[in-house]
Amino acid sequence: MHKGLKIGAILAVSAFAAGTAAPITANAAAKKTVTVGIVGTSDKKLWDNINKTTQKKYNLTVKTKVFTDYNQPNKAVADGSLDLNAFQHTYFLENWNKSNNNKVKAIGKTFITPIRLYSEKHKDVKDFKKGDSIAVPNDSTNEGRALTLLQSAGLITLKKGVDLPTLKDIKSNKLNLKFKEVAADQGPSALKSMDGAVINTNYAQEAKLKLSSAIYVEPINKKSKQWINVIVARKSDADKKAYKQVVKAYQSKQTKQYLKDTWGKAEIPAWDIKLK
Repeated sequence: MHKGLKIGAILAVSAFAAGTAAPITANAAAKKTVTVGIVGTSDKKLWDNINKTTQKKYNLTVKTKVFTDYNQPNKAVADGSLDLNAFQHTYFLENWNKSNNNKVKAIGKTFITPIRLYSEKHKDVKDFKKGDSIAVPNDSTNEGRALTLLQSAGLITLKKGVDLPTLKDIKSNKLNLKFKEVAADQGPSALKSMDGAVINTNYAQEAKLKLSSAIYVEPINKKSKQWINVIVARKSDADKKAYKQVVKAYQSKQTKQYLKDTWGKAEIPAWDIKLK
């Protein structure tokens, strides 16, 4: 982790004028750098724009370190080899902390990405017929979101009091819909042979699916809090001034405009969103 330059010794140069000595001191502090871990490169340009803001306003350089999976960024922040990361939603963070001694902490909200139900055979959720098939992600987090979405769409009902339901938690299924669990990244492929598929936005975009073609979008409400993405710091460093400046630079009108111009309705700014 780059923390700026450390001055190992202060060299005093004495100059004599009128019989007195006057030390010469540095005119400006060394420029600070904060490194943010991201997964994939889709948000790199956004962070490059944030860097321009922090350099101008705070004399602070923001760099990014790209990871290829979700397992490393929190570990890097926890062990101090990385300053911040910005790749995960609150639910993922809370579960990682439970297994890793609560070492990292959210210091700022970024965006929320709703998941969507797609179909190449139906134009509306009301078009589903008895015995139709729907693909859902097979990992616990995304499957729970998918089933909750299908309940919101009126296709199934779930047992109450379950935060992340599984197929076993389906209480009623009047259309006797058939569900197939697939890897989240295989949702677009499964769509071709199924009557519908719940697909994460990033995988839908990679497969060139138009978000506007979705027949149902995950509602944004008070239950969405756990799906808000966050900027994360080491718990002991959470109050660092430079980190707060990074968050402030992110949570700006410029970032809102960038998200809108780049992702449309795929990534919704969440730092000032009102959840009802």
